Amino acid sequence: MAEHNAQPLHAQTQSPSREGHVRAREQETAERPRIALPPYETIALVLQGGGALGAYQAGVYEALHEAGVVPNWIAGISIGAINTAILAGNAPERRVARLREFWETICQPAYGLPLPPAVEQAFFDSTEVVRTAFTAMQAASALVDGQKGFFVPRVPPPLPFSVGTPDTASWYDTAPLKATLERLCDFDRINSGETRVSVAAVNVQTGNFAYFDNQHTKLRAEHFIASASLPPGFAATEIDGEFYWDGGLMSNTPLSEVVQTTPRRDTLAFQVDLWSARGPAPNTLTDVQSRIKDIQYSSRTRLVTDMLQHSQRFRHVLREVLARVSPEHRDDPWCKLAEELATSRRYNVFQLVYRDKEFEGNYKDYQFGLSTMRLHWESGLQDMRASLAQPGWLDMPENDAGFVTHDIHRDSR
Repeated sequence: MAEHNAQPLHAQTQSPSREGHVRAREQETAERPRIALPPYETIALVLQGGGALGAYQAGVYEALHEAGVVPNWIAGISIGAINTAILAGNAPERRVARLREFWETICQPAYGLPLPPAVEQAFFDSTEVVRTAFTAMQAASALVDGQKGFFVPRVPPPLPFSVGTPDTASWYDTAPLKATLERLCDFDRINSGETRVSVAAVNVQTGNFAYFDNQHTKLRAEHFIASASLPPGFAATEIDGEFYWDGGLMSNTPLSEVVQTTPRRDTLAFQVDLWSARGPAPNTLTDVQSRIKDIQYSSRTRLVTDMLQHSQRFRHVLREVLARVSPEHRDDPWCKLAEELATSRRYNVFQLVYRDKEFEGNYKDYQFGLSTMRLHWESGLQDMRASLAQPGWLDMPENDAGFVTHDIHRDSR
C-alpha cells in the first residue's frame, strides 16, 4: 500500500532549495551520535492534542529518530493520535519522511492553489505586524476552506435545528483525513504488535473515556479519527455501532495510561504537550480566549506526574517494608495484598511543552500555515535535542520514589 508506493510530498512539489534543505537535514541526522539507553523495558512516546500545534511533536520525534531512540509504545489523543498513526504505520526509517509528507499536505488549503512557498515565507518573515495579520488570515482560511487531506466544510452548512445523524452533525467533514491516513499508514503494521499503539476517545452516549489499543483491538483509520473528532467542528465517529468524540474533551494526555499499566515495567516516557499550563495573565479579549484554551487542554500534566510520583513512592516504600517482614508472616493476607501493590519498577518522564510564539493568537490550533508549521517542527526538534543532551537525565531513577521528571524549560530557568 502507501508504504511502498507513495512518494514523499516534498520530493514531488518542493523547490530545489527545499529539497536541498531536506537532504542536508538527513545528512545531519546520519552524522549525529546515537544514544545508548539504560535497559528500560518500555520507551513510550505520549502525544497530547492541539491541532496545528502537532507539528511540534513531529520535531520531537525527528530528534528521537536521529538519536536512535525508537519507542515501543506510542500513545496519543486528537492530533497526537493522528501523529501516532503516521508513526506506528511506517517503518522507523520512513517515519520522519511520512510525517513531513502529512504535515506539508494538510498545511495547504483544501480548495484553490496555495501561495508559492517563497511568497508565503516572505510574508511570514516580514514585520511582526505583517506576520500576525498573515497568520490570522491563514487561520480564517482554514475555517472557510478547510485543509487539504484533512477536513472540508459541509455544503450546505448544517442549520442549528436541522435533524440528521450523529456522524454528520458538524461544520466540517473529515472524509479527506480518512483517505490520507489510509494512503500514508500501513494498518497491518499498526496491528502487528511491533509497536504498542493506544489512542483515546470519549463515548458520546455513555460519556466514558475509551482507550483503543492494538493489544486488544484491530485498529482502523476510524479509531484515530475518533480520537480527533472535536465537536462541533468535527462530527462523532462511529465504531462498531457506538459514536466517539475527541478524547481531549475529558483528558488531553494518555500519560497515566502508560505509567499505570500492569504488569509494571521500567519506563522511559517522552510526554509531548502542546498547551502550557503556565502563562501570563491576559490583558485583551483575544488573549483571554487563548489562555482559556491553554488551561482547558493542558490537562494539568504536572499535577498528573506529581500524583504518579507520589503513588510510585508509596509502592517503593511498601516494597522496602515487605523486605523487612519475617518469612513466617509473608503468607498473611495483608502481606499478600501489599505484594500486589508494591513494585521496584522505575519511571523517567521527559516533559516537552510547546511554548507559544509572540505572533500566535487564540487561533493557533487551527492556523495551518506552512511556515508556522515548520517553526513548530523546529521548536520540537531543538527542545528534544536539548533535553537529550542534559547529563544524567536518561539515567534510571535512583530516588526513593523510583520516579523522576525532566522539563528543559522548567529545569533551565
